[in-house]
Parts: sequence; C-alpha cells; structure tokens
Amino acid sequence: MSVEKFLDTNGLVYQLDTTDPERSATADAIVREAILTGNACISYQVVQEFLNTALRKASVPLDVTSARAYLGSVLAPLMRVSASADLYHRALGVHDRFRYSFYDLLVIAAALEAGCRRLLSEDLHDGQQVEFLTIENPFG
Repeated sequence: MSVEKFLDTNGLVYQLDTTDPERSATADAIVREAILTGNACISYQVVQEFLNTALRKASVPLDVTSARAYLGSVLAPLMRVSASADLYHRALGVHDRFRYSFYDLLVIAAALEAGCRRLLSEDLHDGQQVEFLTIENPFG
C-alpha cells in the first residue's frame, strides 16, 4: 500500500475554512488531487481529529449531515491506515529519535506505514526527514 503523500488534519480543515482564501485554495487543490489520483492517504487518527474539529471547533463548524457527507466523499476514500500495535510501536520508535508529541508521532508512523514519501503538515518541522519520509508545509 504505497502512496506518495500523507495528509495531516490541518489540510482537511483548511479546505472547508475559507477565512484565509489562499490557504483554503491550497488545501482544496491538495485534497482534490488526492481524491482524483488516489496517490495520498490519511489515517484513522486524522479522521477522528478532523471530525472533532469540524463538529466543535472550526470557524465554520459542520452539522452532522455535512460531516457524514464529507466522511463519505473525502475521508473514507483516503483512509488507509488503521490503529494497530505495530503502528504504536513504530510511533514509539520514532519518538526515540525525534521527540514529537505522541499524536504527531502517530501521524508520522501512519505515513511511514503507508509508504509515503511526503507528509503534508504545518504542525511539524518543514524539511524534517524521518526515514524515507519528508515533512512538508504546503501552507508556509
């Protein structure tokens, strides 16, 4: 299951949050390309974080009906990494070298598990190399 890119939660949130039109347009292009090409993925954790944010914290929160629609059309097709003991072990192994927060480690471990070469996130260190994975901030 190797895909080129792993999308962090912020890109999905920015797609729907139009308060910053440039960031929203960038996120929209990334998500649309991911759906069209199938060359990007997310994990169960990104789904959970997105839905929590979209339902409760977003500047324009989604109602349950809209959240279900987004889940079906965007999140579910991109979700390729589920929770597993191996994922947690890999996250702990990354922790020994990079000292990110545990939830960030799970995102990195999921990207590695999916065989991604690029992790698109504004929350991590742009340019950081973790094994074969490069962290990139598409918004900065």
